[in-house]
Amino acid sequence: MKTIVSLFVVIILFMSDVVSAQSETNFGIKGGLNLTFFKVTQNNFGTNPETEASFYGGIFADFSVDEDFSIQPEILYIVLNDFNFINAPIYAKYKVGNNINLLVGPSINYFFDFFTNKLKIRGDIATAYQLNQILDIHIKYTIGFQEITPNGLFIGMGFKL
Repeated sequence: MKTIVSLFVVIILFMSDVVSAQSETNFGIKGGLNLTFFKVTQNNFGTNPETEASFYGGIFADFSVDEDFSIQPEILYIVLNDFNFINAPIYAKYKVGNNINLLVGPSINYFFDFFTNKLKIRGDIATAYQLNQILDIHIKYTIGFQEITPNGLFIGMGFKL
């Protein structure tokens, strides 16, 4: 766990050095509702999707590369019933319209109590609407690449500090 957080901090520091000479960097907090979808295969009855609702919160950094493109890493802590995990995506963020951004990238997930193999890689796709200079609303979908990795839908708000 400490190794993952340390690695993520090193990546953020490295990225801030790379892009700081070119542009501005914003930091912030975000949180909201998380819906996690589990697929449970039952013998002859097909797939029975189970959904659990929880909340998430965390921090992000937004490293602007140019006017319409930035890199946005995040660290989100999710509590799902008795299970806790960290979702750490690294997004390529592109401005696609007036106050609308598209975010795509991989996410590293560390499950504290859920799996024997606790580290999972998932893919994220998200959109965010900038309400004003410091506040946005966002929705993202996380896709698990392994059969036992749950998918998730995140709906929330971000606040630039």
